[in-house]
Amino acid sequence: MNNNTLEKFSYDNIIVRNFIFATMIWGVIGMVVGLLAALQLVFPVLNFADITTFGRIRPLHTNAVIFAFVGNGIFSGVYYSLQRLCKARMFSDTLSRINFWGWQLIIVSAVATLPFGITTSKEYAELEWPIDIAITIIWVVFGWNMFGTILKRRQQHLYVAIWFYIGTFVTVAVLHLVNSFEIPVTFLKSYSWYAGVQDALVQWWYGHNAVAFFLTTPYLGLMYYFVPKAANRPVYSYRLSIIHFWALIFMYIWAGPHHLLYTALPDWAQTLGVVFSVMLIAPSWGGMLNGLLTLRSVWDKVRVEPVLKFFVVAITAYGMATFEGPMLSLKSVNAIAHYTDWIVAHVHVGALGWNGFLTFGMIYWLIPRMYKTELFSTRLANFHFWIGTLGILFYALPMYWAGFTQSAMWKEFTQDGVLAYPNFLETVLQLRTMYMLRALGGVFYLTGVIVMCYNIAKTVAAATVFEKNEEAEAPALPAVYHAHKGDHWHRWIERKPIQLMFFSLIVILIGGMVEMIPTFLVKSNIPTIRSVKPYTPLELEGRDIYIREGCNNCHSQMVRPFRSETVRYGEYSKAGEFVYDHPHLWGSKRTGPDLHRVGGKYPNSWHYNHMLDPTLTSPNSIMPAYASMLENILDISDTEKKIAAMRTLGVPYAEGYEKNVHAEMRIQADAIVKSLAADNIKVTRDKEIIAMIAYLQRLGTDIKVNDSTSIK
Repeated sequence: MNNNTLEKFSYDNIIVRNFIFATMIWGVIGMVVGLLAALQLVFPVLNFADITTFGRIRPLHTNAVIFAFVGNGIFSGVYYSLQRLCKARMFSDTLSRINFWGWQLIIVSAVATLPFGITTSKEYAELEWPIDIAITIIWVVFGWNMFGTILKRRQQHLYVAIWFYIGTFVTVAVLHLVNSFEIPVTFLKSYSWYAGVQDALVQWWYGHNAVAFFLTTPYLGLMYYFVPKAANRPVYSYRLSIIHFWALIFMYIWAGPHHLLYTALPDWAQTLGVVFSVMLIAPSWGGMLNGLLTLRSVWDKVRVEPVLKFFVVAITAYGMATFEGPMLSLKSVNAIAHYTDWIVAHVHVGALGWNGFLTFGMIYWLIPRMYKTELFSTRLANFHFWIGTLGILFYALPMYWAGFTQSAMWKEFTQDGVLAYPNFLETVLQLRTMYMLRALGGVFYLTGVIVMCYNIAKTVAAATVFEKNEEAEAPALPAVYHAHKGDHWHRWIERKPIQLMFFSLIVILIGGMVEMIPTFLVKSNIPTIRSVKPYTPLELEGRDIYIREGCNNCHSQMVRPFRSETVRYGEYSKAGEFVYDHPHLWGSKRTGPDLHRVGGKYPNSWHYNHMLDPTLTSPNSIMPAYASMLENILDISDTEKKIAAMRTLGVPYAEGYEKNVHAEMRIQADAIVKSLAADNIKVTRDKEIIAMIAYLQRLGTDIKVNDSTSIK
């Protein structure tokens, strides 16, 4: 090759370094918050303030780990590898900086809102609408920068890692836009555009695919780049990469309904979710084997190089999680595992093992190269590896045990045909030892991360140079492509990034459209129930307090058609009962009992005392106290706007109804105050606790109070 044809350019390492540092800082913060949440289930006293209650910080933990720790990890790996794979500097340094600072601002916005109860309640998408718009803008900036870089590349074919980056970009954009469709009520309050069953389907279509396309596909792209680099070996199989990519992105998008088995979601949608979840084993394990077999003939290095150790455990955890996921989607297994800590274990094997360890390996590989130095301490890196591995084991194994224990105790009947453990709290108290061991696992894992931060800080401090702009050279991309004899048929699309993005978009849209369109348009999928009425204004305000406190993080509102559940809670839940629920509050975990039929189960005074101090009504309860509700004045300044917004969403409030809401609220509140007074509880009608009681007493009563209920 004639050297005169070479073009000189440089790689931007500053943006990579910044994202790596953000990854480490947010990782520590997110894991500290997670450790606090874990300890709160053992020591309820740690719910010492409203902003630190479990219901509020649990979404802070998940957002911090997913979008702050993993999100920054994705950007750092993509910004480094994309430049090298395209043999081009990033399209725009300005867009890179906007991407970085915009993403950090979004994370800070989450920290500034979630602990204060500003939330949509949608799992993994709790941030309110102004932040959703900011996420959209920053994601577009990222995509613009990424595609600009790809289009000006000096490498003819797009390497497999870039396929996964493109698939990630288009799918996350679609998921975020569809799931965030909501109507703003105030600056920081909105209601989901969807209701009940439809909202649950959209939310878990998003939730499952957030795992798939934010926690999996970008990391597969990173795996395909960094594992061969670290092992100094080519990817095991190019053909397997092709099958892995297209089969994975096509099948993953269908699997969301497996989170809603035995619920009010139509059976056909549940079945689709199960079928495609099971089929997912094939491409997932194809990718895992492709990653592990890339290390063939270099296993001796794995014994001594911490980077490869982290990568091996990460890929193995990916394989375990992607085998377990399809198994959990089988109805017989799901009936045991759903709502229990088994799911928590499953999720954390993926998060701690796959995402965490791949990120750590990547950081240990990148920092010494960018700083032109050796890692400060290989021994500390090895310590991090082993303490982190122990942390995963101490976290996951007790949670699996807890899950089996919960399910067995919830479902056990005596020989007389009654529940062996009718008091839900009995099952909770059996888990404290497992929760303590889980917290110990969290301490181990966090210790490893802190050690890594120290190791990296010392490495950076010892370095004499940081190559901000790494010089490189490569020939320009030929204007005309001359195919080689024997080129694989897939090569044609690897030269065409726009077409690759377009076909990826088509592939991921099919599953969502097949599942959602009939659910939205075919009326028989959601049979309406004549006796189901909209919430009263006071109940609606109470529901918003329920959302603010994150009650759905511990309590489901979905009684499944199992004998063990109908005996414990009451009639199983019907699709038509949720048609006015914007958003749905079905939940995904039962740290506490299901609440869908709690209306009328206890007197108002029980709820009052339960919020004041849960141990008054349930000795040894681990639920935090919500005594502030007894003192806080209910904010009704936006009630009229909320009623109007609900009417826009299709809730049948009469025109002009909002003009009478305050009078109606007073009447309902006075009735509750009167009943409390009869039990020697003095409280005024303007307190938040009154609205909360109104909402809880309404739950599930639409078909309990009217025996003549008919389904039309």
